[in-house]
Amino acid sequence: QVRLVESGGGSVQAGGSLRLSCAATEYTYSIYCMGWFRQAPGKEREGVAALYIGSGRIYYADSVKGRFTISQDNAKNTLYLQMNSLKPEDTAMYYCATGGPLQCGKLYESNEYNYWGQGTQVTVSS
Repeated sequence: QVRLVESGGGSVQAGGSLRLSCAATEYTYSIYCMGWFRQAPGKEREGVAALYIGSGRIYYADSVKGRFTISQDNAKNTLYLQMNSLKPEDTAMYYCATGGPLQCGKLYESNEYNYWGQGTQVTVSS
C-alpha cells in the first residue's frame, strides 16, 4: 500500500507562512490524485487543496484560494502545500491523502482517497 509521511506543521502567528510536505513511498505508480485535508476540533474533515496528477486539474477550497498553493515534485514523489497569510481559522490537523484510478472524481471529497497520512498539526495564533 501507499505510505504517506507529512511534515512541516507547527505554530505560527497570524499572517505567517508554513510549507507542508507529504512524501509518498511504495506503490506510487498507483497514485492518480493527491490532496490535503484538514480537521479542526469539533469540525468535519474538509478538503483544502488537491490535484489530479498529470492533468492540470487542481482544487482549492474557497477559504484558502489566493493564500495556499499546492504543488508536486514527481521525482521525489512529494506533495507540498505552501500556506501564506495564515489565519487563526486555519488551525487544524492537516492530512495528506492519495487516490487511485478508481477514485479521484471529486477532488474535494475525502471518500475519493484511499490512503492517508498520520497528519501534521498547524496552529495559528492571533
